[in-house]
Amino acid sequence: MAMTNEEAHELSRKRGTSRLIYGTARVVLSPIAAIWYRFKVTGAEYVPKDGPAIIAPNHKSFYDSFFIGLATRRHLHFMAKTELFEGRSARLLSGLGAFPVRRGEADPDALETARLHLEKGRVLALFPEGTRHRDPEQLRAPRKGAGRLAIEAQAPVVPCAITGTDRLFNGWFPRPVKVQVSFAPAIQPAQLEATPEAAADLIENQVWPEVEREFAKLKANPGLLAAILAALGAGAAGGGIAYSNQHKKKPKRKVLVQKLKRRGKKKSNNPFKR
Repeated sequence: MAMTNEEAHELSRKRGTSRLIYGTARVVLSPIAAIWYRFKVTGAEYVPKDGPAIIAPNHKSFYDSFFIGLATRRHLHFMAKTELFEGRSARLLSGLGAFPVRRGEADPDALETARLHLEKGRVLALFPEGTRHRDPEQLRAPRKGAGRLAIEAQAPVVPCAITGTDRLFNGWFPRPVKVQVSFAPAIQPAQLEATPEAAADLIENQVWPEVEREFAKLKANPGLLAAILAALGAGAAGGGIAYSNQHKKKPKRKVLVQKLKRRGKKKSNNPFKR
């Protein structure tokens, strides 16, 4: 059932997540993530066990929030574009911790909901890149909004990297890719003033370098199956080249034999032929 922005924000601020919906989703999705996507989490102990916190991951896919939610036992709250709340999945998304944000413009309602979640000691997952960055090898420059919220609420920021979510499906069919999430130690914004300069410094110079470092580690460790498939692909390519070289066209023996025959012909004994 669809929801208006006002309804979605009011429900999110008052209830947070739905324990029933969140718990059911975790029970259903955890085995799928573990078996099909070989889901691997490192550094989960860096997410504070209580109190307000902001998890700051890179953003490759719509499904990033769900995998990050599976990576920690705490319930996450995250912003989702307002258009998603105009469809039938609005109640489900709200129960999973989503609240609407108008993209491409200042949205005071979304910021107020985020602040209230932190005031109540909840965990936000905010993507400093703003929107999905589909380049599988690179990250986009971060924005400072998460830094401002962290300073105002004095909430630690947990750098987080995620890989594999940009290749989850081939059409509608799920690919058996490896999804990895890695958390780095939380960064405390203590003794920082809530200024644009301080917020930018916190995200750009302290949080984001850690995200980039964790992202590079994950990219360098794609998993055993991915490494085997890559090796098989390289071997198949090498074998194809060798086969091609082995079966290059050779000079036709027929032409060579004909030339040899012409050279070896005896002179004719016909007296009329000069």
